[in-house]
Amino acid sequence: MTTSSTPGRVPVVWSPDTRLHEPRHEIWVGAATPAVEVPARVDAILAALEGHPRHEATRHDDAVLSAVHDEGLLDFLATAAEAWAAGPYAELVGQDRVVPYFFPTPAMTQGMTPTPAVALHAQTGRWCYDTMTLVGPGTWPAARSAIDVALSAADLVAAGERTAYALCRPPGHHATRAGYGGSCYLNNAAVAAEALRRSGHERVAVVDVDAHHGNGTQAIFWDRADVLYGSVHVDPGAGWFPHLFGHATETGTGEGAGTTRNLPLPEGTRDARWVEAVGELADWAGSAGCSALVVSLGVDAAADDPESPLLVTADGYRGAGRALGALGLPAVLVQEGGYHLPSLGGLVAAYVEGHATS
Repeated sequence: MTTSSTPGRVPVVWSPDTRLHEPRHEIWVGAATPAVEVPARVDAILAALEGHPRHEATRHDDAVLSAVHDEGLLDFLATAAEAWAAGPYAELVGQDRVVPYFFPTPAMTQGMTPTPAVALHAQTGRWCYDTMTLVGPGTWPAARSAIDVALSAADLVAAGERTAYALCRPPGHHATRAGYGGSCYLNNAAVAAEALRRSGHERVAVVDVDAHHGNGTQAIFWDRADVLYGSVHVDPGAGWFPHLFGHATETGTGEGAGTTRNLPLPEGTRDARWVEAVGELADWAGSAGCSALVVSLGVDAAADDPESPLLVTADGYRGAGRALGALGLPAVLVQEGGYHLPSLGGLVAAYVEGHATS
């Protein structure tokens, strides 16, 4: 077993292919708005973590990915952009990104067995649950590379590193087993947790500090006892994404009863209460017998972030890092949200510093 030789220096795993995803815009309440999950996020974070050792991700097979995600979703994401480009959409409506307009919800199917849609623009709504998360020619290569980043970081931890940071882009915590949305396509944190389980850890905790609840990660581990999911986030009951999930009453089911914990916070929550909530989740994970940790490190709870209703500062993220780092568990830090480019890298660096030096 090997460990990092220099205290406070955390291996940074990344891939240049994560820059390939270019959403260009989102469709929000029917209007095209500029995308905020942009390739420049990668370089902003790399620049801020320059003092840490850097590792380029290695290619992994699909074994862990397929254990987390439905094969139908993987096949769709791998082929959708090429199929869309071969269709009439760019010429007819000027849309060169895959975007759904039709969602076969229970309100339509009413218990009937639907015949699968033929048109690609109708098929898309089977897998995508919002109109914000567009697929372009670089989306699958970037998302699949982000999975390799997460798995490579998990490999480092399995080999003896106390902590490894996975610079995943696009983010992943809104991706469910068979669906994508919320700017997320594949669930990097869930894949990292599954990889740690397979490396010998009987129980893994995923703690999510993104501003928004990670409904996808919660869904994937909802009925499992071997992976805990805890999240601190803005209250979805106040109208925030993902709207339907992230409430304190959601605690898991079956073998997973009690393995989900949500701490929704009101708009305008600042450092003190936010860090306190992260500490509550750290104590919860520590008392549950977990031997490894995945941190869904979204930094969009920061005051300057365009997606944030919270007012967390760099000191807050440093404090969160100390709280979770103090558990002393082998940890994979997986990048999630964070969209204010001038402050993004510094916020990530503050968390990593706190985690590594606690």
